[in-house]
Amino acid sequence: MEEFKSGFVTLIGKTNVGKSTLLNALVGEKVAITANKAQTTRTEIRAIVNRKNAQIIFLDTPGIHRPKNKLGETMLETAYGSMKEVDVILFLVDATKKEITKGDTILLEKIKEAKKPTILLLNKIDLIVKEELLPLIQKYRQEYDFTAVIPISAMQNNKKEIETILSEIEKNLKPGPAYYDIEEYTDQTMRDLVEETIREKALRLLQEEIPHEIYVECEKMKRTKTQTKEPIYQVEAVIYCNRNSHKGIIIGKGGAMLKKIGTYAREDLEKMLGTKVNLKLWVKVKEDWQNNDYILKKFKKQD
Repeated sequence: MEEFKSGFVTLIGKTNVGKSTLLNALVGEKVAITANKAQTTRTEIRAIVNRKNAQIIFLDTPGIHRPKNKLGETMLETAYGSMKEVDVILFLVDATKKEITKGDTILLEKIKEAKKPTILLLNKIDLIVKEELLPLIQKYRQEYDFTAVIPISAMQNNKKEIETILSEIEKNLKPGPAYYDIEEYTDQTMRDLVEETIREKALRLLQEEIPHEIYVECEKMKRTKTQTKEPIYQVEAVIYCNRNSHKGIIIGKGGAMLKKIGTYAREDLEKMLGTKVNLKLWVKVKEDWQNNDYILKKFKKQD
């Protein structure tokens, strides 16, 4: 009988390279929010993949960027710190860049320091011609002895690509126990998922500079019943922003934008929770929260 393996895998890369999209594809469930905006992921998210003879625990980390405040520093600390404590590193890069970028060079140095088996994933291959791929692979191969190099297109959710990645990870794991129940696919609480779902809709709908000025707190989550005895979640959450001008934009004319954020979030939550959701949203101002140590505890990795 084949020995059971388990281990932790960190997924690293620059902002907007497609880490959260790939993580959702690997797990087969939505565990990380996705949006075409930089720094979508703020915290370390754990996602679990259960295979016949292995359990793989993924750590999706914030994208590598130049920090502008304490929040940015916390995110960077989380991303770099994850490499030291895992069994395998997945290094995701953008294949449309014909050279190794400055940000990827910094990450390569961190990978060399970590001395862990590393799989290079060249993402967005659907956007380039095949002839451009081999020279890029050779450039990365010259920099580091990767365990494997796998060209992928995370957006296309190709089952063959997913299986190739998971099989390669499994090869590099050691015998070990299942750390999580086989029914689990993330360590996030239901409140975490609610907050991240609301933030995702705000990221998608709001202007470029607004989304990074917000965070969401779920203040109430209670399972009750409707008058017709159907189960329903009563959810109340606050979207915090930095300034009054942003508050007006988030609410929108006649409350239209806030209503749209709430509607889209509720639809996703109902699919996720498998039941009806009554979602109430408020918007409040909390100036300079990105440098508030008390609030930033929310984004720091918990041991």
